[in-house]
Amino acid sequence: MQLHSASSFSARPASDVLILPFWQEGKKAEPACPAQELRSLYAPAIEEDFKGKEGETLFLYKKEGKESRLLLLGLGKQAECHAETLRRAYAAALKMCRQKKLKQLSVALPETGFPAAYAVAEGLLMANYAFDQMKFSKEEACPLIQKICLVGIDKETLNKCHEARTIVEAVNFARDLINGNADDVTPQMLAKTARELAKESKAISTTVLDKTAIEKLGMGLLLAVNRGSTRDPAFMIVEYKGNPKSSDLTAIVGKGITYDTGGLHLKTSGMETMKDDMSGGAAVLGTIKAAAALGLKVNIVGAIASTENAIGPSSYKMGDVYKSYSGKTVEITDTDAEGRLVLADAVSYIEATYKPSRIIDLATLTGGILVSLGEEASGLFSNDDRLAEDLTKAGNHTYERLWRFPLYREYKEGLKSPIADMRNSPPARKASSIMGALFIQEYIKKTPWAHLDIAGTAFLSGPRHYHTTNATGVGVRLLIDFLSRHEKNL
Repeated sequence: MQLHSASSFSARPASDVLILPFWQEGKKAEPACPAQELRSLYAPAIEEDFKGKEGETLFLYKKEGKESRLLLLGLGKQAECHAETLRRAYAAALKMCRQKKLKQLSVALPETGFPAAYAVAEGLLMANYAFDQMKFSKEEACPLIQKICLVGIDKETLNKCHEARTIVEAVNFARDLINGNADDVTPQMLAKTARELAKESKAISTTVLDKTAIEKLGMGLLLAVNRGSTRDPAFMIVEYKGNPKSSDLTAIVGKGITYDTGGLHLKTSGMETMKDDMSGGAAVLGTIKAAAALGLKVNIVGAIASTENAIGPSSYKMGDVYKSYSGKTVEITDTDAEGRLVLADAVSYIEATYKPSRIIDLATLTGGILVSLGEEASGLFSNDDRLAEDLTKAGNHTYERLWRFPLYREYKEGLKSPIADMRNSPPARKASSIMGALFIQEYIKKTPWAHLDIAGTAFLSGPRHYHTTNATGVGVRLLIDFLSRHEKNL
């Protein structure tokens, strides 16, 4: 989608529709932008039909002027407006325009006490997404908007909006991977995608370890999970050197389970969404893609431990013990607690090999986090208060919100095993998300670390706000915000 700007209403180009924002003031709507020349057109509507409630929309038709339609957009009460209000409201407006099969929009921005253009652009861009490649019939499809003119901003502000577009393109890249068929988005396909990232920027380099290399390294937990699959595992390392002179290095590690049956501990329901179990890996690739496109002056090492958790004659079995890359042994008490196993090998390898300044892992790890937080926030677990605070700020700014959970040592009693160094799942289903995070923490020696459990936010139960499909690409915007703030402190 093309983004343009016009410094004033009179300078706006011809388009299919002009979107006008309104505040809800008492029982009536008030314009949120200077549009007096159009008052005669919208005045009757705001007296009777349109109240300016948040997300409320109303089309008006006119015979003359630069567009044939006005779309009145409610932003709710001005005192309660924030960036997410604008994202959601303008996303609602864009979806209405897509339903009308419009192609070019002029968008007026509200006068707020904070910079509005970036949030408006995010909402418009995030909602302008579809995943319909597999549909034969396109009759009911809502085509994507082709051009948007943001009215009332200068070129510098437009450039910031172009940065938002770059980030959203990376989010959509992650969304496409998550929405794709599990038979297409395999460990080998993810490895190919990681290699292709290196072609986009000289600052990116990719290393892919195949099954033979993984065996030589002794990643016994990743190999155990892979035993039931006919497809080999892959371990991807994608490095971005945006600041080669700096020793500071952020590691982001993603769970890359391309399909999860639960293994021999077969899932009893909900398996139709388990293609999303590589959402953490997709977020890693999307974050590095965006960082390189923006030219962030930071260093990143991304890692994805990828395999299917399938059922086969050689599937790993509950009660058996496997040796990890770190040397610790694990008794398997639940084959459906596989994400923590592949992450354990991944984080211990990355810490030992790259000695990063901090490690952040992302995973659709536990159903318990969905029970705790629903689809509104991701779980945050960390051994470092500063890292947790910085990630929380980034989450609040992007509205990819995080809620921190404790890692009390008393919980570790549930991970003790009589025959191995630890078990991968406790005997009772208590504090399941915390237990999963504690398992991963056991493979972190001393590096500041944070674990993001995105099981509730990565794949929604249905379209919502600016998420037009189930897959959200969560983590990309959050991590880019975190890295951008970190860049300023280097």
